[in-house]
Amino acid sequence: MDCFYAAIEVRDRPELRGKPVGVGGARDRRGVLTTCNYEARKFGVRSAMPTFMALQRCPKLIVLPTRFDVYRRESAVIRGILHRFTPLVEPLSLDEAYLDVTAHPGAPGALAEVIRNLIFQKTKLTASAGIGPNKLVAKIASDLKKPNGQFEVKPNEVPEFMAALPVRKIWGIGAVTEQKLVQLGIKTCSELQRYSRLELQKQFGRFGLELYDLCRGIDERPVEPQRERKSLSTEETFAINLETLAACEEKLEELFAELMADLAQKENTRVVTKIFVKLKFADFTRTTVERAGLAPSLGEYRSLLAEAFARTGKSVRLLGLGLRFADVDPPDAAQLALL
Repeated sequence: MDCFYAAIEVRDRPELRGKPVGVGGARDRRGVLTTCNYEARKFGVRSAMPTFMALQRCPKLIVLPTRFDVYRRESAVIRGILHRFTPLVEPLSLDEAYLDVTAHPGAPGALAEVIRNLIFQKTKLTASAGIGPNKLVAKIASDLKKPNGQFEVKPNEVPEFMAALPVRKIWGIGAVTEQKLVQLGIKTCSELQRYSRLELQKQFGRFGLELYDLCRGIDERPVEPQRERKSLSTEETFAINLETLAACEEKLEELFAELMADLAQKENTRVVTKIFVKLKFADFTRTTVERAGLAPSLGEYRSLLAEAFARTGKSVRLLGLGLRFADVDPPDAAQLALL
C-alpha cells in the first residue's frame, strides 16, 4: 500500500489532500513518525524519523496520532481481497504482503492490476505492486513505480535487472555493510557479482554466501502464510560507536517508539511474557538482559539497558530491544492433546 496510514488519514480528512502529512509521534514530546505521505517526503521526511527532526525539515508538516483500529480494519479488507486469488499470502505488516500466484491461471501482471483496482474500489486507497519470480525481485520491483503503479520483472530479465541495482537494494544490507562494500569498491550488484563465494564468505562470513546468490537475483525463500511469532524486536547498528550510557539511552527512546508502533500494528492481542535488551560492543562481544513479568515500558527498558551497559562499560556498536510472547496454547493444553 502507498503510505498506508497517511493515505487513510488524508482519505478520511479530504482537507489534508496535497499537504504534507505524517503519522506517529506527537509534536510536544519525543516521538517517531510511523509513516508520511509523498508530499512530506519531498522535504526529506521519512518513516522512523524522530518527529522533531521531521518538523525541522518540513515546518508545515501535519503530524497526526495513529489510529491502529482503523488501519487494522482496512488491512483486513485488503487481506480478504488478496485471499480471493491465492491462499499463499504472507503478510509482512498491515500494509504489505507477498503473494504466490503460480497456480493462478491469469498472467501475473494483469492479475496485479486487477487486485490493485479492487483494493481501490473497496477502500479508495492506492496500492503498488512488484511482480517477479521470487520474493527478492518482487520486493525490489514494488518500489520502482510508486505510488499507484506496478513493475514486472520476468525470469529472463532478472540478470539485467539485478546488474544495475545499487547493492543497498538487497535485503540484509544496512548502512554498515554498505559502507564496507563501498570500501571494497562495490556499489552495484554487477560489481558484487565479480566476487566468488569464497571471497564473499571471507569478507562477510555466512552472509557472504547469501550475498553471492542475492546479487544475482536468486532467492529460494517460499511464500509462507502467516504464523504466530514468538518474539518481536528492533535494533540498530551504529556507524559511530556509542561511548556513554546517556548516548545509549537516547537511542533507546527511538528504538522503543519503533517497537511499540510495530507491536500495535502486528501483535497487539498477544500476551507479553518477557522483555529484553541486547548490546554488541566495539570488540563484537555481546550481552543480553532479559526479565519476565515486566510490561514493555520505556522505564523498564532503561533499567535493563543500564544493567547491560554496566557489565563491561565498553562502547556500543549495536543496541537492540524486544519482547517475547506467551505461547498460543498453554503447555498443559498441548499435553492433553496428545492423550
